[in-house]
Amino acid sequence: MNQILNTKISNNRNKLKRNIFKLQLYISIIAISAIIISKILYIKDLKSKEIISNSLSQNFNIYKLYQSRDLNTNTSNTNNIIFGIIEIPTIKIYYPIFANINEENLKIAPCKLFGKTPSENGNICIAGHNYNNSMFFSNLFKLNINDIIYLFDNKGTQYEYKIYDIYEVSETDFSPIYNFERKEKILTLITCNNNNSNRIIVRAKQ
Repeated sequence: MNQILNTKISNNRNKLKRNIFKLQLYISIIAISAIIISKILYIKDLKSKEIISNSLSQNFNIYKLYQSRDLNTNTSNTNNIIFGIIEIPTIKIYYPIFANINEENLKIAPCKLFGKTPSENGNICIAGHNYNNSMFFSNLFKLNINDIIYLFDNKGTQYEYKIYDIYEVSETDFSPIYNFERKEKILTLITCNNNNSNRIIVRAKQ
């Protein structure tokens, strides 16, 4: 009698263990599936932003056309959208630059953070996201001193900059924005270093 009872208890325990194992397996499968789906959606979202950014670049001449209509009256709304185009051949960058910076714009393209125009003395600061891939400013760390950066304004005029400094600052250090020679034409590129909380700074001179 005791042997039968012990066998039943043992069978029940084994059944309970199997059920717990199945439950853990199902939970693991659901969790892994959720991670995979979220990763796919994230990549899809990035690609859609890249498509929008490329579309803006390809249609830059159309933006220039509309902007040129109202340059004298300053009534063009598109003049507030695109600041220009940035091209860095070394790392295969060619993106429009939004004239105004906010989180939504940064998801689509680099944005002007500070400065006036390339034809004026001063410091033009452009910020871009680092997605740890080839998008936007992710590959700034691959640049070297004397590499060339091209900036195109809204009239299509090309300005050439040569990199003279690459360094990092803390996320609370705003010196790259405000420290510059007032009589020079400086370009400053800013992105995050995802390995720490620092900012990667690339400075170039016209």
